[in-house]
Amino acid sequence: MGHVNVSQELPVSVDKLWSTISDPRTWDSWLTIHAGWLEEPPTALAEGAKLTEKVVMLGMANKLEWTVEKCDPGSELVIAGSGMAGVKTRFSFALTASGDSTTVTVDAEFSGSLIVGALGKAVEKDANKNLSDSLEKLAVLAAA
Repeated sequence: MGHVNVSQELPVSVDKLWSTISDPRTWDSWLTIHAGWLEEPPTALAEGAKLTEKVVMLGMANKLEWTVEKCDPGSELVIAGSGMAGVKTRFSFALTASGDSTTVTVDAEFSGSLIVGALGKAVEKDANKNLSDSLEKLAVLAAA
């Protein structure tokens, strides 16, 4: 099992960040592992919503079928997914306001028979870089 936790303070309001994170149509502009939607996503996320996405990590594509587990507007979005080869993942995006800035914390878990040993460590390293890059892109997009 792999686990990554990335947290960054972004110079953007909670409202702007939330409207970007919770709109799946923006994911191609900031979420670096996102390689496209395989089915049209909902225009807004709510608990129980389903999404089918193509993601790329370590240069390998996978189809993930996500379910929104928690959607607390302006505060937290939790999505859990399953993909090919028994891969399971869970992403939590938590937002905490601090004046005109917001701390965004992403907690990501990966499991499956392939996510062990050296490959599990490689997934963690790749996820850490991708999530850090994603938060930088998210700040720019949300501030625009």
